[in-house]
Amino acid sequence: MNKEKLIEIRRELHQIPELGFREYKTQEYLLKTIAEMNLPNIQVTRWKTGLFAFVEGLNPKQTIGYRTDIDGLPIVEETGLPFSSQHQENMHACGHDIHMTIALGALYEVASNPVDDNILFIFQPAEEGPGGAEPIMNSETFKQWKLDKIFALHIAPELPVGTVSSRAGILFANTSELFIDFKGKGGHAAYPHLTKDMIVTASTFVTQLQQIISRKIDPLDSGVITIGKMTAGTVQNIIAEKARLEGTIRTLQPETMTVIKSELERFIEGFQLSYDCEIAVDYGAMYYQVYNESNCVNQFQEIINSTDLTYIEANAAMTGEDFGYFLKEIPGFMFWLGVDSEYGLHHSKLNPDEEAIIAGVKAVTETIRRID
Repeated sequence: MNKEKLIEIRRELHQIPELGFREYKTQEYLLKTIAEMNLPNIQVTRWKTGLFAFVEGLNPKQTIGYRTDIDGLPIVEETGLPFSSQHQENMHACGHDIHMTIALGALYEVASNPVDDNILFIFQPAEEGPGGAEPIMNSETFKQWKLDKIFALHIAPELPVGTVSSRAGILFANTSELFIDFKGKGGHAAYPHLTKDMIVTASTFVTQLQQIISRKIDPLDSGVITIGKMTAGTVQNIIAEKARLEGTIRTLQPETMTVIKSELERFIEGFQLSYDCEIAVDYGAMYYQVYNESNCVNQFQEIINSTDLTYIEANAAMTGEDFGYFLKEIPGFMFWLGVDSEYGLHHSKLNPDEEAIIAGVKAVTETIRRID
């Protein structure tokens, strides 16, 4: 599949971003594109709004999985590109349009020039939420293939095109969504003594919350609690009866996540007594850490160093990725792919360099052909 065709596919996918488990147009586009390859050795199976594409090997000793995510984000695009999102409230602001295009390009290469091993391409929905990796892994459809290895990539806006980056061990953090609801007693702004003000309560809670990180977590460990959204009140002269905080927790160790949540719940108990209110917490979606198997990473580095691509050692990041659930059960790894964008992931002006698609197809295809 030539570069022009791959860029065409990427731009068409970029225009139809859809949220998790609503990727109906995306699934149909993927099915149509695979059908147009006209390669009889590709066996396609639907799963919810995702799909599997299986290519049987010539002399299989193992079954290798390659996973791509397919969903978009609830972000209004501001790139001004002629192929901007046609779904005004959604955008491929995390590069999943690039991811899917690379997977399609690698699928075409592997099916056109079969390799010894069996290859399963996984087009997974809902990576951004509520999380598609766990349910797709638990499906009977997935279990029939019994993967021996699995790998995936993620675009890296800060890295130049032609560069890939990974590391053995922890790559991405354990993550958990965080939603905290406060309920007190509203009333007139002139009579605060007759109310239980949840703006004051929630604001104080936010400022004190960081004590969990600074005083309950080993300084040599890593943890992050970020509150990204606060909702409270109705008008300027009514004291708020309710408030809601939305945020995220991220740790490099699964045990640290348990400690933070335990301390958070102790905080809540204290605030309910101190501010005479009700507080409820919901952790929402939780993603397991992306932990790369060292032998796979070492082989990947050797493979990349034998091409014209550049390999660099990655640092661990507090980014979250539900691919970690695959790696919890199956040896494998994830790597960063440089796309040289001025704007970062989840930004409304993210604009990856499309030359990175060719580098991505090469990295994936060469790895499939040579990893053992």
